[in-house]
Amino acid sequence: MNGLIMNFIKNFIAEEDGVTAIEYALIAALISAVLVTAVGLMSGGLKTVFDRITLSLK
Repeated sequence: MNGLIMNFIKNFIAEEDGVTAIEYALIAALISAVLVTAVGLMSGGLKTVFDRITLSLK
């Protein structure tokens, strides 16, 4: 039983698929954070542009 647990731990440490999945998840989270920030920053400027257009059309 002890050898089985040690084999499991050795295989778990040597496994690289989990590390790759975590790296991809971190990259996706970073890209999402950048997109949310960019959209948040641009939304104020876009509102100003559309407000000016609305005023000039009246």
